Amino acid sequence: MFITNAESVILQVNKAFTEITGYTAEQAFGKTPRLLGSGRHDAAFYAAMWQAIKRTGEWHGEIWNRRKTGEVYPESLDISAVRNQDGAVTHYVGSFRDLTATKAAEEQIESLAFSDLLTGLPNRRMLMVQLQQGMIASEHDKRQGALLLVDIDNFKDLNDALGHDQGDLLLQQFGERLSACAKEGETVARVGGDEFVVLLTQLASSSLEAAMYAETVANRILAALRQPYRLGASDISCSASIGVALFGARHEDTVEPLKRAELAMYEAKAHGRNTLRFYDPQMQEAVNARVAMEAALRQAIETHQFVLHYQAQVSDQGRITGVEALLRWPDPKRGMVSPAEFIPLAEATGLILPIGNWVLEAACKQLAQWARQSGLAHLTVAVNVSAKQFHQSDFVDQVLITLARTGANPTRLKIELTESVLVANVEDVIAKMNALKGRGVGFSIDDFGTGYSSLSYLKRLPLDQLKIDQGFIRDILIDPNDAAIARMVVALAESLGLAVIAEGVETEVQRDFLAGLGCHNYQGYLFQKPLPIAEFEAFVLRV
Repeated sequence: MFITNAESVILQVNKAFTEITGYTAEQAFGKTPRLLGSGRHDAAFYAAMWQAIKRTGEWHGEIWNRRKTGEVYPESLDISAVRNQDGAVTHYVGSFRDLTATKAAEEQIESLAFSDLLTGLPNRRMLMVQLQQGMIASEHDKRQGALLLVDIDNFKDLNDALGHDQGDLLLQQFGERLSACAKEGETVARVGGDEFVVLLTQLASSSLEAAMYAETVANRILAALRQPYRLGASDISCSASIGVALFGARHEDTVEPLKRAELAMYEAKAHGRNTLRFYDPQMQEAVNARVAMEAALRQAIETHQFVLHYQAQVSDQGRITGVEALLRWPDPKRGMVSPAEFIPLAEATGLILPIGNWVLEAACKQLAQWARQSGLAHLTVAVNVSAKQFHQSDFVDQVLITLARTGANPTRLKIELTESVLVANVEDVIAKMNALKGRGVGFSIDDFGTGYSSLSYLKRLPLDQLKIDQGFIRDILIDPNDAAIARMVVALAESLGLAVIAEGVETEVQRDFLAGLGCHNYQGYLFQKPLPIAEFEAFVLRV
């Protein structure tokens, strides 16, 4: 506390005054409170203070003052006028409280509420506040902004491999580089996990100009993030995918630009990562359709909607030697859904596993039934198995249990694998194939020539057959490259002691050309389109 006379000259102070300001009673005596002035308030501030005191006899508020050491600090100040019996002011009494600790606590609370603890960047909550302000400004000034959602590529794998401590260091360095790429007025925030956002506001009235600026920033960020990261004694390389969404062209909720940027980011991931993609309105329609189809696909599994159609595999003597079991989905609402639509979705969602198990079970049951029919007992059944299904640790057991449960002859089952199976863990692939081969199961490489195959691994695989992809058969008569690839596959199969079959054969001329190359087994519309079981059996027995 302090007491002054009517002219604001300090007459008395208490011990707390000295502890807070650093001035002793002797040093303060005879001075005015201007002794404590911080210089942060202008003349108008003090004029308003004294007008209130003269009008009401008191003033209360927060003020910045300066200690004897020169440190500026906040305080809560009360000033009251003391009057005599005639109503004249004789003294002023001031009491104040140091708010330094209170303000520090408030700042800490605000920091915890609006900042990311790991990187120190604004968090999702603060981003949404600033995004809302940016959208209001864009709507008012008719200038669009952009939201860049930046996601570290394969961060989970890096985090698992490096350890979470090193992963945290990577996130910190990632945030620092993003901040270095941002200019004044551009916000960088961490919104969760390995996702960061760069907020660009009031770029341009034209969508094209705003997009061009956003693309420039995004490319600058991608280049910076590609540089190696120093983690301990090691240099780690990683990249990022960026989704870009513009905002300000229409009134919308603050979460919408973030949703659009996220969709665009996933599109960048789908196109190989280490790139950027802008949100396309048609993308939302595609996402909605994907969600609806996934729900329908799950229902199809639960309600057993799938069926198998069978396409004959024919020798050059015209004898039907086997079939390929082809999955079909007659959806009650959509009708017959193309495998090109639902198989990729099943792969992406993991639903290919229960579907693949059902196909294997259904095909083996059919083999067991045909074994009891003289005109069909000789047929083999080829079943497509996805890489995800094959790489399951218990795949061999699944096949053997299914064969035992259905009573199917293993020597009549042929598993068709694509070359993508060979990309990872080749030794495990060879071990699984050998285990099944030892029980009589046959193997064919489907779509051969369209993927990756190492000849050193290929010759170690217990294969029975290579299948020439129909993409090479379609133009085999007019495209020298397709003809050369088909010739190569036939020669390779012969050198490895494997059979070879061509799929997608539609004309006699194609068949004759393939026969001239040394391919003597075919599959395609020239012989028979895929048929439901009853029609297929009738077709075989007719032939």
